[in-house]
Amino acid sequence: MDLNLKGKVAIVTGGGSGLGASISEVLALEGANVVVNYFVDEANVFKFVDQLNEKYDTRAIPLYGDITKASDIENVIARTVDIYGKVDILVNNAGVWPTAFVESMADEEWEKTIKINLTGPFMFSKRVVQNLIGRKSKGKIINIVSQAAFHGSTSGHAHYAAAKGGVVTFTVSLAREVAKYGINVTAVAPGMMRTPMNKKELAENEAKYIERIPLGRISDPVEVAYTVAFLASDKADYITGATIDVTGGMLMR
Repeated sequence: MDLNLKGKVAIVTGGGSGLGASISEVLALEGANVVVNYFVDEANVFKFVDQLNEKYDTRAIPLYGDITKASDIENVIARTVDIYGKVDILVNNAGVWPTAFVESMADEEWEKTIKINLTGPFMFSKRVVQNLIGRKSKGKIINIVSQAAFHGSTSGHAHYAAAKGGVVTFTVSLAREVAKYGINVTAVAPGMMRTPMNKKELAENEAKYIERIPLGRISDPVEVAYTVAFLASDKADYITGATIDVTGGMLMR
């Protein structure tokens, strides 16, 4: 299926590693120009972007930015517009997955997790919406959430689950607000994936995780990235406010 993404401009937060890298690559494969937003690991992000540009007939660029700082977000959007002339797609992917049980969780860790995983997507979405409305242009915003948004956590990730649950509800609210402008807002809920973020947990508990997955295996992040690319395309123009389950059956909602 041709997703008709050629020439579209996508910003992918945390787009240089893990799921974000798979999303960036699938969008580039489909012909989109990808802005790979990053906060850490600059050298490897630059190498990754070079590989995208060598492999695909499109133009990717790396742009530094802390998604919890308004000035950084505004700079990423401004530079994207300077270089490409527009923004069509935002993928709010960047996030953290720290481990601490509530009884011993530092207040600061809770605040940091909520700030990155919930406030960051709000701040970036707000500014992309302002840009799209100002240009009178349609657009797509896709938020990466988690099965934990619906199931919660029993393994020390209550702050992460709470933030992702907030993003699910924010997705619905924003979708309702901006539908009249032709802006679609959706979310994708992955389950356990083989990414650097999950490496330690899978090494210790892979069999336990697989027991919870009806399809009986851990996903590759590219399987989630395909769903993101579809939602970013005009083939998904009649989908908004929805959270798509890509968990191998963990949710079935």
